Amino acid sequence: MITPDLYKQILIKTDQLQPELKKIRRTLHQYPETGWMEMRTSSIIAGYLKKFNFDEILTGEAVCKANARMGIPDKSCLSEHYTQTINQEGTDLTYLPDTQKGFTGVIGILRCGSGPVVALRFDIDALPIQESSEETHFPTKNGFSSQNNGVMHACGHDGHTAIGLGIARILSEIRHELHGTIKLIFQPAEEGVRGAQAIVENGHLDDVDYVLASHMCNHPQQQGFAIGVGKSHSMSTTKFDAEFYGKSAHASASPESGNNAMLSMATAILNLHAIPRCSQGDTRINVGKATAGTGRNIICDHAHIELEVRGSSIEANEYMKNYAERIIHSAAQMHGCTYKLKQMGSAISGKNDEPLMKRLANVCEKEMHLKILHLSSADVGGSEDYYYMSQRVQSHGGQSCYFLNLSPCAAPLHNDKFDFHEDALANGVKAFCGIVLNLLQ
Repeated sequence: MITPDLYKQILIKTDQLQPELKKIRRTLHQYPETGWMEMRTSSIIAGYLKKFNFDEILTGEAVCKANARMGIPDKSCLSEHYTQTINQEGTDLTYLPDTQKGFTGVIGILRCGSGPVVALRFDIDALPIQESSEETHFPTKNGFSSQNNGVMHACGHDGHTAIGLGIARILSEIRHELHGTIKLIFQPAEEGVRGAQAIVENGHLDDVDYVLASHMCNHPQQQGFAIGVGKSHSMSTTKFDAEFYGKSAHASASPESGNNAMLSMATAILNLHAIPRCSQGDTRINVGKATAGTGRNIICDHAHIELEVRGSSIEANEYMKNYAERIIHSAAQMHGCTYKLKQMGSAISGKNDEPLMKRLANVCEKEMHLKILHLSSADVGGSEDYYYMSQRVQSHGGQSCYFLNLSPCAAPLHNDKFDFHEDALANGVKAFCGIVLNLLQ
């Protein structure tokens, strides 16, 4: 039986921890790192978990299965970033070597006797966005804007990581009241949906009974602070890079002897955006980047596109993926070119388990005194590779819940002026700690 005093302890401890949560968030925000490059971030996380006396701290290759990682930067980028990270303030040099070659991410395990296994997922990567330097931008005004050129925490993952470390501290302090096992999963490469599957394939969700994750953002139905709960249906997605290979030639003297990769690329782009709709769910298609050519009088011999497809169901996404592959194949053939496709990321759609969702809402509202916003879905409007974790847990009878930590925000997600209200950090800690206490009675 959980006494009200235990919930009260969490509330008191979290309020006392608020200055530290802000400090952690700001140092992470100041040195953001994109997927598979979260070297400083991972070292700091592992250092905190050691400080909090976690029973097991997994880093490096123990976290992600090597050949299941997608969209890994080239070796020179990884090496250059590793060298840069060594000299950055706050880097924990004890754990930094484990992150070489893009083996980022951390899992902390707290064993509290017999009982259920609860996993909490926190994404840790940033985005390739140049942060706003306007004086009114809160991080700029308060001296913690990004110091890594062209990289920014524009999706709240600095907050997610700070919340995860706040939870780690509090749960470690009340572990004698818990009965079961807690896994805190600090996931790399969520942007581009590249990291979760590699953790799943390493077996870290195979023994989990309950898995939860959240996202910090605002919502048109809620202007203040709240915990948003709903069915949580995100879109399945597949990310591709496509390379077209042709043959160069003089554009005037002998154009017929060349094979124009740019024409294959252009044909593909126009037809990709013309894929017919699907009765199995809503779909999306976007070619976000295209590069080709070397000069106006040269038949282009190489072209590159980066694209994504999405579907509101796994079936709809598969329809888009297969159709896109046929278009790229045919566009290459049409102009006598060859092509290569490389999958750069993927995610599946998923839903919350209603019993766990209701349990979370009840604990947050009655015990943690947090406002609850009931949504038709708890989705941020995109795709989430968390659902690979969700699917694995649900496949053996476990339960999953993805919720929103709602806060006033300065701009939309993935915008150079994005920023959330730091009081939401405490709300996230309270929500997660409250449900863990409830589950591990």
